[in-house]
Amino acid sequence: MRTGIATVPLDYGRCPKWLFERMKRLSRGIFLAIREEFGPEEILKRLSDPIWFQSLGCVIGFDWNSSGLTTTTLGALKEGIRGIEKELGIFVCGGKGRTSRKTPEQIQKWGEVLGFSQEKIDKLIYASKISAKVDTSGLQDGFQIYHHNLIFVGSGHWTVVQQGMNTAFQKARRYHWSSTQLKDFVEEPHSGIISDVKVKPLNLTARESNQNRKVSTELIKEEPKTFLRDIKLILRKTNYLIRQKRLPGFTEMQMPNIEFHWHPVVEEKFDLRRLERTIFFAKSQQPKNFEQLLALKGIGPKTIRALSLVAEIIYGAKPSYEDPARYSFAHGGKDSTPYPVDRATYDRTIEILEKGIQRSKISLSEKIAAQRRLNNLNL
Repeated sequence: MRTGIATVPLDYGRCPKWLFERMKRLSRGIFLAIREEFGPEEILKRLSDPIWFQSLGCVIGFDWNSSGLTTTTLGALKEGIRGIEKELGIFVCGGKGRTSRKTPEQIQKWGEVLGFSQEKIDKLIYASKISAKVDTSGLQDGFQIYHHNLIFVGSGHWTVVQQGMNTAFQKARRYHWSSTQLKDFVEEPHSGIISDVKVKPLNLTARESNQNRKVSTELIKEEPKTFLRDIKLILRKTNYLIRQKRLPGFTEMQMPNIEFHWHPVVEEKFDLRRLERTIFFAKSQQPKNFEQLLALKGIGPKTIRALSLVAEIIYGAKPSYEDPARYSFAHGGKDSTPYPVDRATYDRTIEILEKGIQRSKISLSEKIAAQRRLNNLNL
C-alpha cells in the first residue's frame, strides 16, 4: 500500500473542455451511486472530508496536486447534476470568483423552489456568509478566499467548501465545514483544512483564543475610547522600537518558503480614522459575542487584528498562532504516520468510487482510465 501527501500549489489557466465534460459525467455517476446507496446526507458528509474530496478530484481526472482540483471538481459536480438536483436531493450554490458572491442569491432561489420557510433560507445564507468571514478574519493565515461553495440538502444540513490563495507562496489551501459536525461557528468550526504548507496565523478559531475573543468583544461593547487610545499607544511604541531595533528579544528575519516563515511581531499599518469609525459603528450594534462581532458588516481582518492586539498586549489575553491545517494523508501510513492505516475506511472509499465509475454514463475506455487512476491514487 502506498502513502503520500497531496500538495496544493496555486495554478492558473482553465480546464480543457474535453476533460471538464468527462469530469461532469463521472462525478454525476459517483454521486448518483452514493445517493442510491446512502442518501443525500452521505454526500454532504463526504464532501466535508478534505481527504475524500481530494481523492474524488483525482479519480474524476484532474491534476492531483493542483489548486484547480477544488474549483474544477466543484464546478464539474454543479454542472454534472444540473437538472437532476431534486432527484439527487443535493443543491450546489456558489463557485469561483464572482460566482461565489452569488451564493446567497442561489440559496434563496433553491430554497423558494423547495418550499423552505424564509427562516430556513436565512440560516443557510448566514452559514455561507459567516463561514467566509471566519476564514477571512477569524483565521488570518495569509490565504485570500477566492472560491466558495455551499452545498445543502432538503433537511437543511449543509457543507461549505472554500479555497484561499497565497500568491507569495504560490500555494492554495482548502477549508471544509459540515453543519452536522459544527458546534460553534467561531471555535474550531472546521471539519478539515488541507494544505501542504504550515504558517503562523492569527488563529482566533482556536480554543486557546477564547479569552482573547471575549476581551475583544468587551472592548467594542464597553470601552471603544480606551481601546483606541491603547491601540495608538501600542502602534506608536512598537513601530518606534522596531525602527530603532530596540524591541527586547526582537530580531528581524526573512525566512521564505519554509515552515516558520512569519513572526507575529510586525509593523502594523492601520488607518486609525477608519478604524475609529468602524469601532464606534460596532459599539452601536452591541454584539453579544465574538460571532456577532465578526458577522457585522465592515468588520474585517484589520479591525479584528487590532482588537486582538490590544487584548493581548494590554489585557494579557493571548491568541493562538497555531495553524489548524493538516497535511493530507488519506488513510494513515504504513509506518503509522500520522496514524495507522484504517483499512475499513480505505476499502469503503475505494468500493464507493468504483461503483460510481461503473454506473457512470461514460465510455468503456474512460471507465478503465478512471479505474486506473483510482488504483494508482496516493492514498
